[in-house]
Amino acid sequence: MGMKTYQVEQGRSAPPELELALTEVCASVGLDPRGARLIRFVNNGVFLLREQPVIVRVVLSPSFTYRAFNAVEAARWLAVHDVPAVRLLPGLDQPVQVGEHLATLWQHVPEIGPMPSGADLGELLRRMHSKPASPNFLDWQPMADIRRRLADAVEIDPADRAFLEQRCDHLEERLAELSFPLPRSVIHADAHLGNVIGGPDGPVLCDLDSVCIGPPEWDLTPIAVGRLRMGHPPSWQDELARAYGFDITAWEGFPVLRELRELKITTGVLPILRSKPGVREQLHRRLRTLREGDLVTQWAPYS
Repeated sequence: MGMKTYQVEQGRSAPPELELALTEVCASVGLDPRGARLIRFVNNGVFLLREQPVIVRVVLSPSFTYRAFNAVEAARWLAVHDVPAVRLLPGLDQPVQVGEHLATLWQHVPEIGPMPSGADLGELLRRMHSKPASPNFLDWQPMADIRRRLADAVEIDPADRAFLEQRCDHLEERLAELSFPLPRSVIHADAHLGNVIGGPDGPVLCDLDSVCIGPPEWDLTPIAVGRLRMGHPPSWQDELARAYGFDITAWEGFPVLRELRELKITTGVLPILRSKPGVREQLHRRLRTLREGDLVTQWAPYS
């Protein structure tokens, strides 16, 4: 499959080639791209159309192609099992490919409900994890994404790269030794409150690219790490643990999952350092604390 790679330019909301991709994708399915707003630019260029209540997610790199197919499979599975989540735009064969462009199209969920809470996420995850697994989902491979980001890293100090590669090797060994107490299930694999929308009919899960079969404990980790490292309200973690019925921080394997989550959220910017130079100071702060084994210093979001 021929695929395009898009690079964001500093100070530009959406590169012209991405705007062109949106136009061609919309034309192929009879939608109007005029006035569309770029609302996210990480693994996908995510647009909200002005003329129709539709979200268009354009895949930004060939290495993320599999995630589009995975998100479509996940959305169908969640719909079949009536788990509240974003839904695909009906009537299309998805993902949609037009030339070098690959995209998924979704029904827009307006954020007009109450702001989602830790309890909301706990309930959604408990519901998701209780459903019968689909054989079509990939197995959880947390290190693969991190190693892919390292391989795609631009303008990274060689010493930092070597440290992160060693960290990956060490963490892989520790993960292999873990004995997870909860039964494996379908997991979201990036379960934080930023991936829950407070919709008009209640909270729904979004960003389904990483859905896979793995340990439910991993879905309970991001909120706990957000409390410890990002200064998020303690109530989020307390509510999540109560609603789900399991406190991840009380499990002896949590320090390993914490280390994995911190490595994941640190390396996320490596492929886009050139276009987001403002994140370098925060990246260096995170790398310094990881090197020193500092579990206390607070991190700020990459901006």
